[in-house]
Amino acid sequence: MAAHLSYGRVNLNVLREAVRRELREFLDKCAGSKAIVWDEYLTGPFGLIAQYSLLKEHEVEKMFTLKGSRLPAADVKNIIFFVRPRLELMDIIAENVLSEDRRGPSRDFHILFVPRRSLLCEQRLKDLGVLGSFIHREEYSLDLIPFDGDLLSMESEGAFKECYLESDQTSLYHAAKGLMTLQALYGTIPQIFGKGECARQVANMMLRMKREFTGSQNSVFPVFDNLLLLDRNVDLLTPLATQLTYEGLIDEIYGIQNSYVKLPPEKFAPKKQGESGKDLPTEAKKLQLNSAEELYAEIRDKNFNAVGSVLSKKAKVISAAFEERHNAKTVGEIKQFVSQLPHMQAARGSLANHTSIAELIKDVTTSEDFFDKLTVEQEFMSGIDTDKVNNYIEDCIAQKHPLIKVLRLVCLQSVCNSGLKQKVLDYYRREILQTYGYEHILTLHSLEKAGLLRAQTGGRNNYPTIRKTLRLWMDDVNEQNPTDISYVYSGYAPLSVRLAQLLSRPGWRSIEEVLRILPGPHFEERQPLPTGLQKKRQPGENRVTLVFFLGGVTFAEIAALRFLSQLEDGGTEYVVATTKLMNGASWIESLLEKPV
Repeated sequence: MAAHLSYGRVNLNVLREAVRRELREFLDKCAGSKAIVWDEYLTGPFGLIAQYSLLKEHEVEKMFTLKGSRLPAADVKNIIFFVRPRLELMDIIAENVLSEDRRGPSRDFHILFVPRRSLLCEQRLKDLGVLGSFIHREEYSLDLIPFDGDLLSMESEGAFKECYLESDQTSLYHAAKGLMTLQALYGTIPQIFGKGECARQVANMMLRMKREFTGSQNSVFPVFDNLLLLDRNVDLLTPLATQLTYEGLIDEIYGIQNSYVKLPPEKFAPKKQGESGKDLPTEAKKLQLNSAEELYAEIRDKNFNAVGSVLSKKAKVISAAFEERHNAKTVGEIKQFVSQLPHMQAARGSLANHTSIAELIKDVTTSEDFFDKLTVEQEFMSGIDTDKVNNYIEDCIAQKHPLIKVLRLVCLQSVCNSGLKQKVLDYYRREILQTYGYEHILTLHSLEKAGLLRAQTGGRNNYPTIRKTLRLWMDDVNEQNPTDISYVYSGYAPLSVRLAQLLSRPGWRSIEEVLRILPGPHFEERQPLPTGLQKKRQPGENRVTLVFFLGGVTFAEIAALRFLSQLEDGGTEYVVATTKLMNGASWIESLLEKPV
């Protein structure tokens, strides 16, 4: 059991156990010793549901990364390929299988497609002459992976590009499948709300799947009251801005992958070592970040400016607790102190780690360039000078700052101005191509197609209307003791989260005009429940809403939803699901056209 998955209103361990059981059943079909050959991208998500110990219990003796040519030698009966359904991976598998066949004693080959089998992939294996070598060809429907007690992700890295640039609905189908799995485990969700074209398609797929699966009625008592499906392109602004929560900044600066972060090792070296550099560790420090760690759960969603005071208070509490040992006189008192020691030592280690991380982040956030960039972002978001060429962006291009940083700022300006004036857009485009190379013309085209970087049509800027109606910009933000979600960006309230907040109270009817300006339809569907399963809400009991971001979500948005869940009179607790956890840099990077 993973304790951090069961602290909320929805026990996500139930989902984790269901996917673990499916994995165990597949492994048991392949009798005898096994070696797993991993598609490297899957190792991170799999680590969140099954540690090596579980695989070992089912006779997995070796694990390899999928690479060309021959497999490493392994004295096992079964070789199992765990792969995403990608054609380029089939070519590598075929190479592996053919070189094994030439090696001698025959092995049993199996292939497990995650999350779906693909006829195209099987056809490719057939064309390469190896399809018949596989005894089991199955799919493992790992659609939604529990990351934390209120967070699920599909970790589908290409979802935004597929949906909005390539009109490929595969990831939407997987999202709908994932939601059907959730409903099978946690009961039918009575009300579905949505905004955006992809949201409409996912809702339609879910309703169709429900009609097709007319067998038995779902008799599980519903845990969720509402489902809110949100397209990422309804709110293109939020991911482009720099997140200012503790977790958001860790992700912006170092990148959090499958709840792990790799940090520069110098800050974490024990203090006792000599001053000379030769003793310092060279391997990156890898830390897991989730709410299983008490201190992290407390500070992750705070604005970074409020983290220092929490850490110093914690330091005083911990040192006072260690001082208690001097007061322990009787055997009973000493015994009690000793029993608390492991917990106290873990708290001290945790504090040391987060103090080091906070110092690393502070080095970045106190730099002049960070301040200049943030100032420009905040000017754009509050509607200042969005319609002319920006001096800071010009300087960044002239000094050849990283392309992703430049594109993020230009896209932010475009979104905050409902598109740029044609001459401003042409100027930026020309400067970027001349400085970074003409191969990026395809990238600029992708950003345009996604709606991130475009010319203003009809000469009207709708952003001020949206900003005022939804109160997206707040001048007086209390970062230490926030009263509004705008604290996560020190002034800007994420549009996506504001939509969720207004849906809960007073309802979307109050913002019909803005909903019409934002892209895509908005809709509501009801799923009738049998009489015995209808909820009678107790006085003071909160509703539970699942918010599903199609196309990715940032840690700052998750922090804002957690803030709303904790409001005393909020009335709603939120669970977040998404196609991918992301930040502005990883999002823009996924849209870069790689030169062939």
